[in-house]
Amino acid sequence: MIDHASEMAAFVQVVDSKGFSAAAPALGLSPSAVSKLITRLEGRLGVRLLQRTTRAIHLTAEGEAFYAAARRIVNEIETIEDQITGQRDTPHGLLKVTTSLAFATHQLAPVLSEFLDRYPRVQLELLPTDRVVDMVEEGIDVAIRIGRLPDTSFMARKIGEDKRLICAAPTYLARHGTPRRPEDLVRHNCIVSRERAYLNRWQFRIDGEIREIEVAGRLSVNEGELQMQLALQGIVIVRLTRLTVAQAIRDGALVPLLEDVSADGPVPIHAVYPHRRHLAPKVPAFVNFLIEKFTPPPWNV
Repeated sequence: MIDHASEMAAFVQVVDSKGFSAAAPALGLSPSAVSKLITRLEGRLGVRLLQRTTRAIHLTAEGEAFYAAARRIVNEIETIEDQITGQRDTPHGLLKVTTSLAFATHQLAPVLSEFLDRYPRVQLELLPTDRVVDMVEEGIDVAIRIGRLPDTSFMARKIGEDKRLICAAPTYLARHGTPRRPEDLVRHNCIVSRERAYLNRWQFRIDGEIREIEVAGRLSVNEGELQMQLALQGIVIVRLTRLTVAQAIRDGALVPLLEDVSADGPVPIHAVYPHRRHLAPKVPAFVNFLIEKFTPPPWNV
């Protein structure tokens, strides 16, 4: 009799572990036995799910589709087993989290060790990206999203707010002077975006009205982390999120500018996760941890 569930679980474990040898201990099998199990699965399905090299494995297009479905099924099986065996309240298993590169670098990374110490049976896969991922397709458990949420069937819990700050390094200000009014920015080297021109129009409250100042500069950079590095070197004035620049401001490496007239409003930050009847304990454990660490926001400076 073919054990579809075991084959599926083995395949998911191989993908999550990124190899047969790494998956073997978790499955209680030898690497060769794991490899035979996946080969048997591929033979039964009549498609290749994994491309194997001496150093790594890669999902084929069919493998990507099968993994997304298999991951959901394995999660459901684990949830049901946990309920039956009395482990429902113990967070465990692989937790896949996605968020922006800035949030992952400046806020999440410094507190992850505490989460892992608190929940030793949880394995965490962090996927930082500035694109909006398909949570179901990519098997994501929790997404930390900055900005207004579209109407969605997902659950969302607010963990904080953020807003943009204009800032520059003391070395830049020493060489070029400090802008005292929004209009002064047109004479400065501000970071710009060629691809998204709307990011070059900065909003201010001037004479009781909200007005836009279109900034210019010699450098066009879209990626926030690179913008920050250029600002720290004293090359440009930047407009970045508080959560990105907060520590640099505390350290005196960056100086906030024109805060009293900025018209940038707060932007919500949510933890988003699939709406499931039986939610794996690792998900609420992580979401509650985020709320604990980031409410109120530690990046407010």
